[in-house]
Amino acid sequence: MKRLAVTAAFFAVLVLVWAALTGDLAFLGLEESLWSPFVLPPPSTVGTYLWENTANGKIPLSMLITLRRLVIGYIVGLLLGIPLGMLAARFKPVNDTLGMLALGLQALPSVCWVPLACIWFGQTEAALLFVVIMGTLWSVLLSTENGMKNVPPIYARAARTMGAGKLYTLVHVTLPASAPFVVSGMKQGWAFAWRSLMAAEIYVSVVSGFGIGQYLHYGRELQRMYQVIGIMFIIIAIGLLADKIIFSPVERWLHRKWGTGKE
Repeated sequence: MKRLAVTAAFFAVLVLVWAALTGDLAFLGLEESLWSPFVLPPPSTVGTYLWENTANGKIPLSMLITLRRLVIGYIVGLLLGIPLGMLAARFKPVNDTLGMLALGLQALPSVCWVPLACIWFGQTEAALLFVVIMGTLWSVLLSTENGMKNVPPIYARAARTMGAGKLYTLVHVTLPASAPFVVSGMKQGWAFAWRSLMAAEIYVSVVSGFGIGQYLHYGRELQRMYQVIGIMFIIIAIGLLADKIIFSPVERWLHRKWGTGKE
């Protein structure tokens, strides 16, 4: 509760500073704004936009559309990345080829995939999913590979001493022991996937439904800075909730289970 109170107080101070600089504290005599509302709108304008478009269903619908794209692409990236990472950890030729490719492509900004996706798939859902998969795949592959390599060899030797076969050792010893590293990679892959999708939705106009990124794009085109800032808040909130509710608790539990976390 103390940490939550400190966090809430910190963000409240930031909002108050923002309100003071944009003339949104008239009751305190702070009516002068340092910037035009078209450049930096006050918190009340942004809040009104979020409230009205949440009430009429536009923002919830766009969030569902974006999250559907994100979850589908992310799951496909996991289904490809984890097995490929296991192969890269197990076989040196795969590590020297596919592992090196993954290391290079992970450093490539996700937005670089958008032009290729548009040319290959057109202005379709497939283009968005492709960008999300590329944002997820390489991080998950590398984390799985590193996780399996960092498992203490004594675990496998102990299992084999007790009569376990190679497949049993892989499934019941090596994979569970590497789980904390894999989950960290999944967390990183989710962050990359989220950024990739936002970049893709800004540049790809899909007629099947407007996502959060497309509202951000049209806010910029129409010079509605209150819409741009409001959508940015939603993007940040979704990213924080995914980390705090899903990944961080699982990551801490796995580190405690395997004794790899901090005391």
